[in-house]
Amino acid sequence: MARFLFPTEYYDSTYSIDFEKYYKMGYRGLIFDIDNTLVPHNAMHDDRSRELFNELKSLGYKVCFVSNNKEPRVKKFNEEVGGFYIFKAGKPKSQGFLKAMKLMDTTKENTLFIGDQLFTDIWGANNAHLHSILVKQIDKKEEIQIVLKRIIEKPIIALYRMKHPLKGKKN
Repeated sequence: MARFLFPTEYYDSTYSIDFEKYYKMGYRGLIFDIDNTLVPHNAMHDDRSRELFNELKSLGYKVCFVSNNKEPRVKKFNEEVGGFYIFKAGKPKSQGFLKAMKLMDTTKENTLFIGDQLFTDIWGANNAHLHSILVKQIDKKEEIQIVLKRIIEKPIIALYRMKHPLKGKKN
């Protein structure tokens, strides 16, 4: 039941992921959702995200943002990072993820996806056969259609958590 919605891993935050560990494991490409994965909805980079992307760049990662948002939002967010981006990606369809790997010249075996929603992010990454990492949303203040999806997500996450611990939890 709902296994296509189960992430490979579940972290407390994008910022608690040990990206150096994954680089040592052979991962070279990172696909990120933006809103509530890296920054609050519609926010631009903050010091924490700047520091993260400086670290990722120094490790040698290629980065692509895959978002269902419109181009102005995604393009502007990417400008500071200088990675790749795909707007109106159509998540949970796999095309945006496949295009991201093509742009980064990576494969499903060496690409990670990080996102905060099951029904778009994780389902889409799983459709593309990627290692999918679910993170808790940054900000609880969201548009009503996302709030409604979060209600439906709760029992699925609870079912997942019965066998998989939350990683990176800060006490």
